[in-house]
Amino acid sequence: ILSELDDLANIERVASAITEVLRLPFNLANELAYVSASLGITIYPDDTTDTDSLIRNADQAMYLAKDSGRNRFSYFTKSMQEKALYRQHLLNDLHFALEEQQFELYYQPIVDLSTGEIIKAEALIRWHHPVRGLVSPVEFIPLAEESGIIVEIGNWVFKEAARQAVLYQQKIARPLQISINKSPIQFHMASDHIDWSEYLEEINLSGESIVIEITEGLLMNKGSHIDQQLVAFHKLGMQIAVDDFGTGYSSLSYLSKFDIDYLKIDQSFVQNLTASSDELSLCEAIIVMAHKLGLKVIAEGIETEQQKQLLNNAGCDFGQGYLFAKPLPAKEFEKLLI
Repeated sequence: ILSELDDLANIERVASAITEVLRLPFNLANELAYVSASLGITIYPDDTTDTDSLIRNADQAMYLAKDSGRNRFSYFTKSMQEKALYRQHLLNDLHFALEEQQFELYYQPIVDLSTGEIIKAEALIRWHHPVRGLVSPVEFIPLAEESGIIVEIGNWVFKEAARQAVLYQQKIARPLQISINKSPIQFHMASDHIDWSEYLEEINLSGESIVIEITEGLLMNKGSHIDQQLVAFHKLGMQIAVDDFGTGYSSLSYLSKFDIDYLKIDQSFVQNLTASSDELSLCEAIIVMAHKLGLKVIAEGIETEQQKQLLNNAGCDFGQGYLFAKPLPAKEFEKLLI
């Protein structure tokens, strides 16, 4: 508490001093320990005159400082309060979204670049909020992960995508793989491959019809349970794809440690793709490396014929992006298959 402030600049002086002091190493049992501080600042009476509200304001500001990279300070603002309230209301509504059937899966085609045939699709969740309308996954997926609701949502996504795969395959009389995203939180909070196995048997769907998309970050986790779950999925016939490849980690050792089937080149490498760009060189290197390891490659974010042709010439196996189609509701996607 800084009392009798006559100059707001003093706040930053004190906050900077605190963070600098706490950055210094602590000597604990002859071992050096390093910590950092995140400070949240609220001002009386500008922000509020209520003691409890001041503490809440400072707490919100502190979390903003942490989210911004830690070892810094942040001021409470009205917009921050509004954002916090919005998140809280959204989280409350998220608890009822499943039982009230507010979720829907959209499907985006994944095509064979050499033939143009749609042989896969990625299932992408959408939330039809009764008041807010269509809520972006960018907004609600982090909330679902923080609260643990992601496990229930993930199970629903799997079963809905698998059910839809059966319907699609009956319509077109040929195999069609559906990719689903599995959050790292799901791996840590639940081992759901047993339930998934039973459901596949129940609807008479081969595990080969499902691809599990995971992040690079998950594979950097040293826990053996990650490897065990991936092995369990493979035993069911499912395949594994690493999403947004190339954006997370420089270490590639996990490609030989884990049984991976696909690498998905992140759209940031594709969006500026030209015949003379560094991005093309990177894409070519990824494709060659993947093929040497026996992996197939899917390029995300293809929007132009030039991008498609360059990737096809480089040997990329599959493509996904607005050039082929945006994510579509199940019925509209079906029209692309027939």
